[in-house]
Amino acid sequence: MRHGAHLESAMLFNFSSQTHPNLKPDLTIAFCVIWITLAGGCSSGGGGGSGSTVTAGTSPPPPVTPVSPLGSQTVRCENGMAGEYACSGVALRSRVSVEEMEGSRSNDIWGWVDAQTDREYALMGMSNGTAFVDITDPESPQVIGLLPTQAGTSYWRDIKVYRDHAYVVADNAGAHGLQVFDLTRLRDAVPPETFMPDIVYVDFEYAHNLAINEDTGYAYAVGSDTCGHGLHIIDIRTPNNPLFAGCHSTVRTHDTQCVVYRGPDAGHRDREICVSSNEDHIEVVDVTLKSAPVTLSSTAYGELGFVHQGWLTEDHRFFFLGDEFDEISFGVPTRTLVFDLTDLDSPRYVYTHEAATASTDHNLYVAGNRVFQANYSSGLRILEFDDPANRDLVEIAWFDTYPEDNAEGFEGAWSVYPYLPSGVIIVSDQTNGLFVLSLQ
Repeated sequence: MRHGAHLESAMLFNFSSQTHPNLKPDLTIAFCVIWITLAGGCSSGGGGGSGSTVTAGTSPPPPVTPVSPLGSQTVRCENGMAGEYACSGVALRSRVSVEEMEGSRSNDIWGWVDAQTDREYALMGMSNGTAFVDITDPESPQVIGLLPTQAGTSYWRDIKVYRDHAYVVADNAGAHGLQVFDLTRLRDAVPPETFMPDIVYVDFEYAHNLAINEDTGYAYAVGSDTCGHGLHIIDIRTPNNPLFAGCHSTVRTHDTQCVVYRGPDAGHRDREICVSSNEDHIEVVDVTLKSAPVTLSSTAYGELGFVHQGWLTEDHRFFFLGDEFDEISFGVPTRTLVFDLTDLDSPRYVYTHEAATASTDHNLYVAGNRVFQANYSSGLRILEFDDPANRDLVEIAWFDTYPEDNAEGFEGAWSVYPYLPSGVIIVSDQTNGLFVLSLQ
């Protein structure tokens, strides 16, 4: 098996997006055929404003810790198992099957807290729509209802939240558009309820992913049938009245995170920045002026398979990246790539963390000094760091939502949401449904 030293010795390239071509359309189609055949792959979280931001140069905030005590119905991780699921340091509070959520297969997941009632919800992407599950009592979740798909069935659905509204896109589903749903309607719902969206934004038909910068009130749909498959920018400052705001159409974007930048690069501080995973490179874009976004840098690296999704540390200095194809293409173990964004005009590759598993990585998020990963067949993986520049990323806990195997491939955990105030961690597994978990 090859190891991280091969990647560390490989040349890092920074290049202009205008001179470096995207993946060829026929190759992209071939990849999608593989993903559809395997009924997984290639969607992700996208996002923006979840989690706090710390000032450049300060230490990361402490990690998210459980507030809700483990109850009598919790299945603790003991001797490496929580019931039928292998684990380390993570307890199973409950599980909701795909069938209980009125679906046949799940994908993305996000969370919402009702500020008026303090109730916590899992927003679960399904092939046939979006399920809403009340997980306030993590040992007794309640399915509230389903927002059906706006068009056809889709294995790629993506959900984000802004000001108590859910925004939902779907890929390979026909003329779906962007569904907008007022989540406060869940307060008076009589389960199980079938909901209708409050409004549907139709300036694109399909999109692969969606990011929202909660600090500015702008959404970024990517991989749509508009804007050259790049950033399709939407003003959602009035949540139920989304308005087209601009395009960044120079490259095809698979996923992105957009923030008001408060990192160490003083020349770009307080600008709105998107860090995009663009299939064959990482792109940093200044989107402050929505009508004229500017590419700051484009970065590739050795042993590149498919630049899928990543997340910034809360001080905006480092970027953790998951490459969805490197395990399959190069025979390497599960890898997390670390980049230093001290200079947004010239990001620098730092190193690659390699796990003990062979599974393909999918989506990851950062909360405090922890990285929460959904790595398909090996499930939830939790890593911790002090200073990524010192290559100190280490796995501290895990929970395998897919007991069948830990092999490379696209079955298993799709995504994870680690930002609930209770400290409860929610994970979506494509065939095994919603997992409600806690560190123990």
